[in-house]
Amino acid sequence: GAGKNWAKGHYTEGAELIDSVLDVVRKEAESADCLQGFQITHSLGGGTGAGMGTLLISKIREEYPDRIMLTFSVVPSPKVSDTVVEPYNATLSVHQLVENADECFCIDNEALYDICFRTLKLTTPTFGDLNHLVSAVMSGVTCSLRFPGQLNSDLRKLAVNIVPFPRLHFFMVGFAPLTSRGSQQYRALTVPELTQQMFDAKNMMCAADPRHGRYLTAAAMFRGRMSTKEVDEQMLNVQNKNSSYFVEWIPNNIKASVRDIPPKGLKMAVNFIGNSTAIQEMFKRVSEQFTGMFRRKAFLHWYTGEGMDEM
Repeated sequence: GAGKNWAKGHYTEGAELIDSVLDVVRKEAESADCLQGFQITHSLGGGTGAGMGTLLISKIREEYPDRIMLTFSVVPSPKVSDTVVEPYNATLSVHQLVENADECFCIDNEALYDICFRTLKLTTPTFGDLNHLVSAVMSGVTCSLRFPGQLNSDLRKLAVNIVPFPRLHFFMVGFAPLTSRGSQQYRALTVPELTQQMFDAKNMMCAADPRHGRYLTAAAMFRGRMSTKEVDEQMLNVQNKNSSYFVEWIPNNIKASVRDIPPKGLKMAVNFIGNSTAIQEMFKRVSEQFTGMFRRKAFLHWYTGEGMDEM
């Protein structure tokens, strides 16, 4: 790896490897008959996922400028910290993502742990449990490409519907019903119950509280056999009841899509993607930590030693 050093991943060690990585990408892209885009999973706090990940994104962007670029980014969380220089790495990465990605799904470990403790009542969650939650969301985002549905959507339609301004593409994601690994569901939830759960702050996989901001847009991807009419009614219902949580200058903020095939082990499920102003809490947190360290020039030699300069 790059030893948790963004500069190594982005400029020195990553730059040596990037060509062989791009060859693999090219091979895959050429074997696709209709390339929709690229999906990248990485963390923002380290060196490899953040530094080399963003380098890869910018290189893919150069080569395939018209394809959708979406990332699942694990953001440094307030309590579950991995390294001291997370704020530096994350700030450098976000700067890249703002420019080069089309859709960023922000996930953080603390929120995932909270879901495991609070909702799933797990006493000692493993990474497997956290990954189980993330995989539910990842599967939900791409299920529209893989299964037939009544209301269809793909990654591009999602971007069109949910990004009002190009730079505002950092989303909060959620999933309902939240179940732990290997558990069976006792009863099928109704569409209103799913809708209520999906907008619940406890369901968000990023440590930002949607009640502290307003939704610019949101997308709900329902999976399972259900009536499209009921889904549409619920979406209108949510917007009318909680109109103060949606900005008034975007009409019909919520896009709904319905897939016939539910995830394994569930009768019905819904995937939630929200573009909320509350995501700023996450950026604020990183930026405050960044400023605190940068003011004292802490650990900067790690980065300047790899050829970066202080601005």
